[in-house]
Amino acid sequence: MGKHFAKMDISFNKNEDHNKLLLSELRRKLAKVKLGGGEKRIEKHHAKGKMTARERISYLLDDKKPSIEIGAFAGEDMYTDHGGCPSGGVVVKIGYVQGKQCIVVANDATVKAGAWFPITTKKNLRAQEISIQNRLPIIYLVDSAGVYLPMQDEIFPDKEHFGRIFRNNAVMSSMGINQIAAVMGSCVAGGAYLPIMSDEALIVDKTGSIFLAGSYLVKAAIGESVDNETLGGATTHCEISGVTDYKAKDDKDALDKIKKIVSKIGDYDQTGYNRIKGEKPLEKPEEILGILPKSRADQYDMREIIKRLVDHSEFEEYKEGFGKTVLTGYARIDGWAVGIIANQRTMVKTKKGEMQFGGVIYSDSADKATRFIANCNQKKIPLVFLQDVTGFMVGSKSEHGGIIKDGAKMVNAVSNSVVPKFTVIIGNSYGAGNYAMCGKAYDPRLIVAWPSAALAVMSGDTAAKVLLQIETASLKKEGSTISEEKEKELYDKIKARYDDQISPYYAAARIWTDAIIDPLDTRTWISMGIEAANHAPIEKPFNMGVIQV
Repeated sequence: MGKHFAKMDISFNKNEDHNKLLLSELRRKLAKVKLGGGEKRIEKHHAKGKMTARERISYLLDDKKPSIEIGAFAGEDMYTDHGGCPSGGVVVKIGYVQGKQCIVVANDATVKAGAWFPITTKKNLRAQEISIQNRLPIIYLVDSAGVYLPMQDEIFPDKEHFGRIFRNNAVMSSMGINQIAAVMGSCVAGGAYLPIMSDEALIVDKTGSIFLAGSYLVKAAIGESVDNETLGGATTHCEISGVTDYKAKDDKDALDKIKKIVSKIGDYDQTGYNRIKGEKPLEKPEEILGILPKSRADQYDMREIIKRLVDHSEFEEYKEGFGKTVLTGYARIDGWAVGIIANQRTMVKTKKGEMQFGGVIYSDSADKATRFIANCNQKKIPLVFLQDVTGFMVGSKSEHGGIIKDGAKMVNAVSNSVVPKFTVIIGNSYGAGNYAMCGKAYDPRLIVAWPSAALAVMSGDTAAKVLLQIETASLKKEGSTISEEKEKELYDKIKARYDDQISPYYAAARIWTDAIIDPLDTRTWISMGIEAANHAPIEKPFNMGVIQV
């Protein structure tokens, strides 16, 4: 079994204290995000007889089943000049409705009346992407004032903007992906197409409304005086226009109707990823907080993390004695068979007696990972990437040895992998290492970060040193010099900016990751992710195309 970590170990205790503080900060930030537009706006929302977005989702999802939230920190510390946009003004969760796994998208009308900011569009598109990749039924709980007009130029016309939502509605329908929409508040202008392009649409009486233009705009455009209820309320659309399929008396009635609809959806053809009865790790998962070092520069044995994530703490290593800075091997997570690719964070010695830096990908490590990815695709085994990587090895020896070629092979294998991929950013995620270890650009089904994560092209320290060298070299060419005091000031300024940008919250705000999670929730995320992926058949064989050998 794994190493015994005594509670008297000082470094273990220091690490544990540090990581518990990071988790405390995560919980505090999540609690704030869950208030949406704030308590006063929630009270006003309730006064209209409406449930909040989170209350609606909570009522809809099965009580005793797990759920995971996508993009909780979307918009974090963004749009401050516009009053902010907590959680991107929309709540997205993967959970179970009547025992069937679904993804639910609910506008939060306590945030700018549910108006769409640029990040709102990106988050909605991410929800649809998850639905498309996994053939998951998607439920839209609509309560939105439409595009946030002061930022319309960043929301309206481009390929990945607002209109892409409706294009996806149409594509998803052609793919046979179930889409159900409930209009539980405003649904205006272009946004009116979303529920009507769904398979079935519900509307709540007196609080729900659908129209291309509201009463004020109608008056201004054609001079007609009409109230919003007559223009596009539940009675109008259920009894006159036929736009909606069901009228609900209130929010709970609408959600109950959705439950009944979902309960009758037929079963899906499983892809057939291998699963047996799940077992808990033998090693204590909570010890992860003491193993993971306080400093991102310190070493630790990634095997000890893996043993606390996988069933029965069993990890069957592939090519254990070769390419030691990347660990590869088979395990199970909640019963699902997985192939794990993880960065090893300890210094290792090769057979030639050479020392290799932990967290760095060398040619032999890249070769091993490439072969392992191919094997997992051959066996139809989902891949789990555990990132703590500073990049590929640099220097003349590595360049002469073909590190670019070997790295390209690994990137090629990750890119063309046809089995579902899941990425957990545990620590560093720098440069091309992020790419090779299945960063966001490489289509992981889910990508999450622990509070200890750091994402950037390079560390703040390295970036500051590089930029400082460029600055001083430029000054020397001009015949000037820089004092030590000025040099330190410039270094600190650059590093501070980079340190802010490598924060996991900076990445989560921009949906570079799907969530920041408690390490102890990692098994749930991967298990639910593979279950979702099991809905979708593999549509093409694994083929790496042309590669340099």
